[in-house]
Order: sequence, then C-alpha cells, then structure tokens
Amino acid sequence: MSFAVKYALRAGIILLGLRLSLVEALKLGAWGLPLILVCIVSGLTVTLYFTKKFNQSQRLGTLIACGTGICGVTAIMATSPVIKAKDNEISYAVANITIFGLIGMLFYPYLAQLFFADDPIKAGLFLGTAIHDTAQVAGASLIYSQIYGIEQVVDVATVTKLTRNLFIIAVIPFVSYLFFKQENLHKESTAQLPKWYQLVPMFVIGFLLFSLLRTVGDLTVTNTGQAFQLINPETWQEIYTQISSFGSTYLLGIAMAGVGLSTDFKMFKGLGIKPFYIGLIAAISVGIVSLLLISLFGHLIVI
Repeated sequence: MSFAVKYALRAGIILLGLRLSLVEALKLGAWGLPLILVCIVSGLTVTLYFTKKFNQSQRLGTLIACGTGICGVTAIMATSPVIKAKDNEISYAVANITIFGLIGMLFYPYLAQLFFADDPIKAGLFLGTAIHDTAQVAGASLIYSQIYGIEQVVDVATVTKLTRNLFIIAVIPFVSYLFFKQENLHKESTAQLPKWYQLVPMFVIGFLLFSLLRTVGDLTVTNTGQAFQLINPETWQEIYTQISSFGSTYLLGIAMAGVGLSTDFKMFKGLGIKPFYIGLIAAISVGIVSLLLISLFGHLIVI
C-alpha cells in the first residue's frame, strides 16, 4: 500500500504528461487561457475561503481546492504528498470530488445545451472548465455528442480540460506555499517557510518534461512527417497513447486503491459533513463562473 501511494502515484502523474501537447494549449487562443485561469482561481479561492469560514482542516481544504480548480482526483493525489496530507483527508477529498464531478458529468451536458445550443465551442468550453476530473469531462462531452449529434464538443472539451490540467505545474507549488504560510500563522511559528523550489515536487517537473516530449514529437511530425525524424506518426501516436493510458488507468488506479486500503472508515468520524458542503459550494461556484464568462466572452474563442 505504501508503494502504491508513494511510487505508483508519482509515476502515473509523470506519464500523464504525454497526454498533453503544449501546442494544444495554444489552440484556445488569447481568450481561452484567461477564461480557464479565472475558473481555476475561483475554485481555489471559494474553497479555501469556506474552509477557513467553517473552521475545517487546512490540509483537507487545500486538497478539495486543487481537485475542484484543476483536475479532480489527479490534482488531489499530486498535492497530498507535498502538504503531507493524512490518509483520511485524501480519501475524503477524493470522495468529495468524485461525487460532485459525477453529478456534473450527468447534469451539465443538458445545461450546456440549454445555454449554448447553437455553439459547440461554448458548450465544450463549459464542460471542460466546470467539471472536475478529466474522465468525467470526457464522459460529459460524449453524452452531449451522442444526444445532440455534435462531435466537435468532444474535441473542444478535451483540449480545454487538458489545458486546465497543465496548470497543475504552477498551482501545486502556489497552493502548497499558501498552506505552509497559513500553518505558520496559525501556530504562530517562527519557522522558515520552505524555499519555492522545495514546493515543486519532482513528479510535477516530470509531468512537464513529458509534456515537452509530446510537444516536440508532435511538432517534428508536422514539420518532417516523422516524430523526432525516426518514428512514423501512427507509431508515435500509439506510443504516447499507450504510455499515458498505462499511467492514468493502471498506476493511478493502483494509487487510489492503495489510499482506499490504507483508510479506516472510523477516521471519517472526526471530519463531519462540513467538508462536503465546502465541495458543493465550490462546484456550484465554478459552474456559475464558467457559465458567465463563456456567455460574455465565448464568442471570442476560436479553436
């Protein structure tokens, strides 16, 4: 279980980097990236504010904030070792994000159709920014595509979500810094805050390096017809798809199973229902912000 939580987790997150080419992030243009960033910031701000308001665990609030703002369970699992979260806090945050993400996956496709029926780009942007986990975004976009017969929504939602995932590189160190700073203030400690580079976990750097590897491979396919001038496009696609799928399906699956097996349900007694309220408020807030921003500025975004 210790191996699963520590090593399988980190390896899985690193391999996820192959799912995102940095070029794909640029497809969203000058307006898409700020929209994603505002949705992330709103999720983080609302969650951390109500964590303090409800007098809840700062670690648990930080996990829920990252899960809501960035990429669901993956962000929770990536943040937990940095802030030394407890097993029951990780499990609670995962359950929180999973429940509200599933509700969004089933409900938001119809909401997207209600507000953005004439524009698949807006609908895809909404699904990609308002739903927590990558798998849930994919599920919601497929539901939309099958019900309303608009396949472009799947592409837009996927690019939006993977671009949002990329912010894990910056958000985890930032949120970790806020956590340690708050802990020191709360304890009135004179201890030095960790250096900025100590807040950047090596597996996040690995995630970025694998994203760069995917980007270079895609660019060389475009320019020369072969990835790295050695691998044909079909083989290159098969390589990064299989490796990233192994990381997301098996390694992260093993990591989450390890968290579950190492968690005693008795631990939940001390956490109560308030953290679920925090997750609910955060999920609704992100959805509202996403709807408003896309309604106002969505017409400026072309993919």
